[in-house]
Amino acid sequence: METELHARMTTGRGFLAALDQSGGSTPKALAHYGVEPDSYEGDEEMFDLVHQMRSRIITNPAFTGDRILGAILFEGTMDREVEGQPTPQYLWHNKGVVPFVKVDKGLEEVEDGVQMMREMPGLDALLERARGLEVFGTKMRSVIQMADRDGIARNVAQQFEIGRHILDAGLVPILEPEVDVTSPEKAEAEELLRAGIMEHLEEVPDGQQIMLKLSIPTVDGFYSEVMAHPKVLRVVALSGGYSRDEANERLARNPGLIASFSRALLEDLRVWQDEETFTATLDEAIQSIYEASIT
Repeated sequence: METELHARMTTGRGFLAALDQSGGSTPKALAHYGVEPDSYEGDEEMFDLVHQMRSRIITNPAFTGDRILGAILFEGTMDREVEGQPTPQYLWHNKGVVPFVKVDKGLEEVEDGVQMMREMPGLDALLERARGLEVFGTKMRSVIQMADRDGIARNVAQQFEIGRHILDAGLVPILEPEVDVTSPEKAEAEELLRAGIMEHLEEVPDGQQIMLKLSIPTVDGFYSEVMAHPKVLRVVALSGGYSRDEANERLARNPGLIASFSRALLEDLRVWQDEETFTATLDEAIQSIYEASIT
């Protein structure tokens, strides 16, 4: 099974759907969908509602492995069911979509122009649970705001250190050192980030591969060298606050780079849409992102 999942991620055409909004970003995601904060009370009701939203997306006929390679899930989504099956198993067995799970616990405050990842208590238990549910890989996000050499070095080192731990647990990590697309030093930060990634890739054990989730670069084709590295399974791109049209346009100028969009995928979906409208809206979004990802 793992070989089949690995082959799908290696050679498949398409993109990753990021359905991993966590506690801090869930109210915003629900509000954009049309579910206002005064319509629910407490985290339990909030997570019930966001699971309903995600289930509606995942079970939709437009959402299949024909165009979507993988889906990144929030831990709470991984632990819930869709149509009576654990969500990751539903994705793979019913849709042909490779499941991933977000494992980070949010960000530290800004220091040296970056935000490091917080401690991850219970990571080993989460990884064990994920493997039991046929999850293929993980994702964890940190942020780079400025082109600070020391800050970026620490940020990248943390990503690779935890990434190796995840590899040891038998899962494929997606490292996500996001460069803030609004940074006045974005291009300079990307230079330092790429150098750090190439350096740390040499430490990945032979025969193993990681994935990377990166901001769409300022310079087209900037990560081609990273994508070609034998220890990199795939490089995916976040939309980073760009509209879907702009994100797609920028992505299409970077051959080999594929999308892992969240807000840009869901931006036109609303809770009150009838199923025909919802399906047509989702299908249009998926098709546009797919086309930008197969350049």
